[in-house]
Parts: sequence; C-alpha cells; structure tokens
Amino acid sequence: MKIALFPGSFDPITIAHVNILQRATPLFDKIVIGIGLNSSKQNFLTAEQRLQILETVFNGYENIEIKTYEGLTVDFCRKINATYMVRGIRSASDFEYERAIAQINQTMMPEVETILLLSKPEYSAISSTIVRDILRNHGDVSPFVPKEALSFL
Repeated sequence: MKIALFPGSFDPITIAHVNILQRATPLFDKIVIGIGLNSSKQNFLTAEQRLQILETVFNGYENIEIKTYEGLTVDFCRKINATYMVRGIRSASDFEYERAIAQINQTMMPEVETILLLSKPEYSAISSTIVRDILRNHGDVSPFVPKEALSFL
C-alpha cells in the first residue's frame, strides 16, 4: 500500500493546499494530512479547529485521513507507515527550503521519498501566513481558502 504524508501547520488551510492534495490523491492508496503541532509557534487556530476544518474540507475523500502529530515528521512517517512525503512548491525559495529538508529526512529515514508538486501559477502567491495576516486585520479571505473553511474563520 502506497501511503503518503502531507505535513503542514494548515493554519489555516488554503486553496493552494487543497489543489496539491487533489492532484496527489490519485498517486497514492492513502494520504495522511499531518497537522504538525509545534508548541514554540504561536498559532492562529487551535489544533482542534484545524482538524475540524480539514475534516470538513476533505469529507468524502475516501483515501485521505487527517491526524495531528508532534515531533519529527520522519518519526510520524514511521508511525503511520508512510514511505512518501508530499510537499507543494510555489517558488525557487520554497524549492531550496524543501530540498534541504528532503535531504535531511532522506538521511534520517532513507525509505521515505519526498514528492514535490509545483503549485499552479494562480496559487503561487497564496500562503497561510498571508491569509492569517488578512484574517487578523479583518479582511476577506474567501478568494484564498476553501469555501468549506469560511464558516470556521
């Protein structure tokens, strides 16, 4: 069984995340969306809120599971038996960052292969950081997040 992990903070999820997942879904038997919990990070949404939003957005996707995790992503891969990690790339700087992490992960867990999917051009400017800033300033995020997430935000 081909199991992939799509890790992230999803604080909040964006339409760019959804697009990467929709494109990755046919490639794997199962994709686990891993909501990484980092106690040193100040989150906009609680872990419970992010889990609830993701469950609503991906309701009906039979091969997608959503879980939270703490610690090293490769350790979570071991726990869920994932041998692939899916990441989205928007820019050259994203590529450099993801390349470095993929190489470190490969050293720590050689059996995990990182799959990088390029963002569609129309989504390349969208990030959770920007969406959080819009939310904090009471702006309209509807063009940037899945419609299922709006009622939570």
